[in-house]
Amino acid sequence: MTAELVRGQNHPLPQTRLEIRVSAGRPVVAGATLGDEHGAVRGAEWVAHPGSPQLPGLEVSRQAAADHRLAVDLEAVPETVHRVSVLLALPVGVGGPVSFASLAAPFVAVTSLDGSEVASYTITGLDAESAVVALELYRRQGAWKVRAVGQGYAGGLAEMLTDQGLPHGRELASTILDAVAGGLARSVAAPPPRTTDSDRVRTNAGALPGPEGTQQPAAAPE
Repeated sequence: MTAELVRGQNHPLPQTRLEIRVSAGRPVVAGATLGDEHGAVRGAEWVAHPGSPQLPGLEVSRQAAADHRLAVDLEAVPETVHRVSVLLALPVGVGGPVSFASLAAPFVAVTSLDGSEVASYTITGLDAESAVVALELYRRQGAWKVRAVGQGYAGGLAEMLTDQGLPHGRELASTILDAVAGGLARSVAAPPPRTTDSDRVRTNAGALPGPEGTQQPAAAPE
């Protein structure tokens, strides 16, 4: 049975290999940070983001998207890590929304590898914020739990990373968002479906229409 969490509520995790699924309705950047026993992020190498999507025990999406699946293996994270924070941020400079106020409440779920939900959280109450800590997975007395956080930041990803104690957090945030914006700017619409053979009108090269729509060979030049 899924635990439907509210802000601040926690729930034990019955296993350590999990997926975190995000549904935001509009493209968002999904990332994660690793925190020590004090919750501090020690450096850029403790941040998983589209430009550096893999850390020990953790993999995030490589681009902004409306839906994400983050892979987590809590047995593989370093011993010094006591907290895994899941972050969502709006892309900048691409003509999209500048805050979560105009979006439907993002939904996040922790699932087992077979897709069954362990816990879920709908992040309500966001307004001027353009970045939010959605969930955190944390160690407690040798076991792991998930907590619904929902802490938003009007200053965006830069304010969020700085608040987590990351040295040069603003510079890293700018690098991440610039790369994401560049990727969105280069994206193009999918091509139209290919026409099936039955929809095509086939003609032989050099043929002329004959009676009742048949094809006749073209006359040889005189």
